[in-house]
Amino acid sequence: MFKALLVSEAADGSFHREILERPLAALPSGDVLIRVLYSSLNYKDALSATGNKGVTRKYPHVPGVDAAGIVERSQDTDFQSGDEVLVTGYDLGSNTDGGWSEYIRVPAHWVVKRPDKLTLRETMIYGTAGFTAGLAAYKLLHHKLRHDAGPVLVTGATGGVGCMAVALLAQLGFHVVAVTGKKEEKSFLLGLGAKDVVGREEVREVSNKPLLTGRWGGVVDTVGGGLLETALRQTKLEGIVACCGNIASAELHTSIYPFILRGITLAGIGSAFTPMETRLEVWKNLAGIWKLQNLEEFAVEVSLSEVNEKYVDMILKGGMRGRVVVDTQRI
Repeated sequence: MFKALLVSEAADGSFHREILERPLAALPSGDVLIRVLYSSLNYKDALSATGNKGVTRKYPHVPGVDAAGIVERSQDTDFQSGDEVLVTGYDLGSNTDGGWSEYIRVPAHWVVKRPDKLTLRETMIYGTAGFTAGLAAYKLLHHKLRHDAGPVLVTGATGGVGCMAVALLAQLGFHVVAVTGKKEEKSFLLGLGAKDVVGREEVREVSNKPLLTGRWGGVVDTVGGGLLETALRQTKLEGIVACCGNIASAELHTSIYPFILRGITLAGIGSAFTPMETRLEVWKNLAGIWKLQNLEEFAVEVSLSEVNEKYVDMILKGGMRGRVVVDTQRI
């Protein structure tokens, strides 16, 4: 038997969460059985934990799109009992029982061996958020974005992806402008390496002009909606906008002019199903030449009970800063 945070749907359509004991037989089929030591909290997890059918179709369900732990048993020869591994994305925590549990069982092709120079806990400080920020940096660097091309804008800068992107891009030598609606977090963002911190109202432009004065060499957008629309119109010649979120809106209203007159690139960041070759390269960089010097400053560590009772609601209300690491062995 093992403990997991289970979300159930009642007959009246309401949802409730509780930590229950479950047998290993309740786990889905898969090649690799992993004893989970750490998970994390992402916005997608909170949606799943509150019954969002766009994320999780069927309940009861265990959220947690991230997991790091030790292989107990493996039917795949690439993994042996005792290997330290992590899983981020794929279907974990969406429609496959996820990391808010003492055990998971998953297909072998979802599993990544713990990168050298990262502890299991550090992999979950990064988690999907840090991996997504790493993918955004990867796209900007492969676009050959120069440091003198102009500032790099990061929206939603106090969120998990945003703050990781601010710190990573600053460490890579870019002039980072962080956008946030939380003026009280200015010192936090400056401490991560942002050169400037601005409010959303200082960036968003509601005019109907198809192009605006070029301000940004590159953009990492984590929110979508009006900020993304404005960023596209403000990006300089041959610039790149990496888009990875839709908290503000999933709708995008723009024209073709930023693309055909300035030659900008809109690069989508879909971290869940990143090809393994790219996935391994990004994790290698996050553990090595990109490893954040202040990684521990991002994280608060909580138990399964604490993530259930406090942090799910907090992230949905926009009250989170940085990353939440879940100690799945601590109830």
